[in-house]
Amino acid sequence: MRDFHQKIKTRDAMRQECRQLREQGVCVAFTNGCFDILHIGHISYLAWARAQGDALVVGLNSDASVKRNKSDKRPIVPEADRAAVLAALEMVDYVVLFDEDEPADLIAALLPDVLVKGEDWAHYVSGREVVEANGGRVALAPLVEDRSTTHVIERILNVYGKGE
Repeated sequence: MRDFHQKIKTRDAMRQECRQLREQGVCVAFTNGCFDILHIGHISYLAWARAQGDALVVGLNSDASVKRNKSDKRPIVPEADRAAVLAALEMVDYVVLFDEDEPADLIAALLPDVLVKGEDWAHYVSGREVVEANGGRVALAPLVEDRSTTHVIERILNVYGKGE
């Protein structure tokens, strides 16, 4: 069993790895997200994303990116911990952090064969144009109803109080 920390790559290292994988005929799937407080919705989504290719790369929003996208109160779990938890999952082959608000630049650097997003993003998939222009496809994953980090946080606050 390989050390899961070896699955965490820099953007440049992941770009090289994707190039080598494609040369070997490996279908590279890519997805991205914050993955703050991992829950069954995330696990189902990642398993579905992994089934779309031979290898799954997860682009992980940095702490600064999560703050800009979600709120100043997020993330709950720091980026190094979120990356390690994702890397420990069998269905995740690689994890790469990105600091931008959207993963378009990372996707353009990696050029995955399949770009996976949740079906709630059907109206806008960042990186769609570059993937499709490169001969790849976009796959929209089904959602697990009522399963989100926001719901988990709300339940915790309801059970343990709102800091009063």
